[in-house]
Amino acid sequence: MDSEALRSFVRAAELGQFQHAADELAVTQQAVSKRIATLERALEVRLFTRTARGVELTPDGQVFLPHARSIVAAVERAVTAVRPGSRALRIDVLGLRSAQAVVLHDYWRAHPGTDLDVVTLRVDDPRVAAVAVQAGHVDASFRTVTDPAALPPDVRMTRAFDSPLELLVGPGHPLAAAPRLTPPQLRKHRIWVPGIAPGSEWAEFYDQLATDFDLRVDAAGPHFGDDVLLDTLADSPDVATLVGARDRYIWPAGHDLRRIPVVNPTLAYPLSLITPRTNPHPGLRRIITHLGGLPRLPGPVWLPSWASEPTR
Repeated sequence: MDSEALRSFVRAAELGQFQHAADELAVTQQAVSKRIATLERALEVRLFTRTARGVELTPDGQVFLPHARSIVAAVERAVTAVRPGSRALRIDVLGLRSAQAVVLHDYWRAHPGTDLDVVTLRVDDPRVAAVAVQAGHVDASFRTVTDPAALPPDVRMTRAFDSPLELLVGPGHPLAAAPRLTPPQLRKHRIWVPGIAPGSEWAEFYDQLATDFDLRVDAAGPHFGDDVLLDTLADSPDVATLVGARDRYIWPAGHDLRRIPVVNPTLAYPLSLITPRTNPHPGLRRIITHLGGLPRLPGPVWLPSWASEPTR
């Protein structure tokens, strides 16, 4: 099977557009389209459907992606074996607008010569991401395995940084005019966090948060994307959600959404970095040093119970 066709498929799946994949691979969009069409003929399935925003994986494409990613990673490891240090540092983040991606972007701006590849594995179970680190598919992953005993033996997990949360509401919400809020003020208000995946680290996070502060966290319905979530908040007088203070969200000016800090205590989401125990990528040490230099959150901070447990 043509490894370049597989590489084109993987990058198009991760970036959501053939043109973006072509730009990264230094080929034309037509070349990417042709490679993927050849791959689809060989597999006798459709891998992508076209949308107004680019392309999305079909169900067959979703099944094929982790296998294709493994093959591409194996080819890259073979090349790296004879050309040490030739591959970019590849780090998995939860989303390209997430706090982890923002922190990595800040690092890259301070060190513009860094050969950095930021990817999203699109898996909910952090143990799957840990296995991807163990297998060498990525060099590191911003995930937290809440039970350190469940980590594969060849990886370690270190605390990266804590991301403070903010309440995001529309202009008609009763709390919209507040300059800041305390957790007790959120009680009885509907906090909508759609698409919480069972077994994910954030499922456990929101369970503990709701229990400790008697909050009404509603995970009803699938997550249709940030645009739908933001539209709902703009139109609703009673729906709110929680977002990371560093997370990037963009909405039309007419939405007039409000981001309100939560304090006394600050609600914080703890982020960890999973890395190999041996033979890590040479660029990882500088990233870890950068993370260790990030300022701590001031004042009282609430964290889930597993955040204080020792890492391996």
